[in-house]
Amino acid sequence: MALKKKPVTGMKDILPAEMEIRDYVIRLIKETYSGFGFSSIETPCVEHIENLSSKQGGENEKLIFKILKRGEKLKLESAESEADLVDGGLRYDLTVPLSRYYANHANELPSPFKALQMGNVWRADRPQRGRYRQFMQCDIDILGEPSNLAEIELILATTTLLGRLDFKNFTIRINDRRILKAMAAYSGFEEESFDTVFIILDKMDKIGMDGVRQELEKEGFAKESIDKYLDLFEKTTRDAAGVRWLKEALAGYLDPAYADGLELIMDSVDAVKTADFRIAFDPTLVRGMSYYTGPIFEISMDEYGGSVGGGGRYDEMIGKFTGNNVCACGFSIGFERIIMLLMERGFKVPGAERKKALLIEKNMPADGMKKVLAIARDERAKGAQVTIAVMKKNKKFQKDQLKAEGYEEIQEFFADRM
Repeated sequence: MALKKKPVTGMKDILPAEMEIRDYVIRLIKETYSGFGFSSIETPCVEHIENLSSKQGGENEKLIFKILKRGEKLKLESAESEADLVDGGLRYDLTVPLSRYYANHANELPSPFKALQMGNVWRADRPQRGRYRQFMQCDIDILGEPSNLAEIELILATTTLLGRLDFKNFTIRINDRRILKAMAAYSGFEEESFDTVFIILDKMDKIGMDGVRQELEKEGFAKESIDKYLDLFEKTTRDAAGVRWLKEALAGYLDPAYADGLELIMDSVDAVKTADFRIAFDPTLVRGMSYYTGPIFEISMDEYGGSVGGGGRYDEMIGKFTGNNVCACGFSIGFERIIMLLMERGFKVPGAERKKALLIEKNMPADGMKKVLAIARDERAKGAQVTIAVMKKNKKFQKDQLKAEGYEEIQEFFADRM
């Protein structure tokens, strides 16, 4: 059987042109986020299957790449269920591993702890534009900070990074899971049906208000509740005034402090932001992860046509490991989607090293070779990126290839001229 040269479906090989951009963005991420006080950490790509299947990851728990037990622990002949065969899985995000990491090392870490984590994650998802089965995630999280300073810092750090990558006119959409619940309770939905209601609401941008109404009706919810619910969305403006209006409309269902906190986040970010973007209240924003407990946010970018990042507060997840809840909030950028957009716009890495190519004849004598190697050494000492290559018969094609790789300086060396 012939070996397969293409990567596994949903995964990709990365060519040098893209890798140069990825390396630059990674450097910029670390530089920008360290300026906000975040410290780099790393966790294993394999997690305990119990942690990944704890009903915290929403739909992602259906997409786990599971790992069989090894050696003597794997007993295929006596296995009666999946639990007898599987004890680990590839992580589907970085939040669950971070929570385990913090629970394990809390005594060795400062409080609050500001973590930066970058690494590949895996989801057995349907591949499409900007979506892969293996992809890099980049998360910043603040653990142990109960105030809305955490949300403000996360949004400012993330938008500062996007501004430095020359992204403009994007939108940070923000909501609060407690406002979502208050709107549903006010409308007459039972608490046990909230998840169903929110799953349908999350489709608003795809199916519109009428589509949401039809799906709620199909689920058998009362017309009175549906009308009351959708009326809230029609009357709520997408700004701080909309938050204030809901605070009044949901009196008795919503703690006013939650609305005040959301308004504080929006006003504070807007007052000191350095990038060109808007922050907008979006009462339809749900976020799929069930572990969110407070403010949630997403980055919407018109040139992508969807979200390129998101996050929120998850104050109860670490308590699943320790028995004691720890305030936690995080923001993740869609690293692969950001790279894709930069590639599509023809992004060039600023301040890249000068690239120089030295072409030598095929039968260059030893003395000539030493001279060329010395020239390369001296140029590299000056900060240039230098490659030495033997001239090909089709020299024009070779030079065109080198120029496509960024080698604008090309020098030729012939044996009889050395």
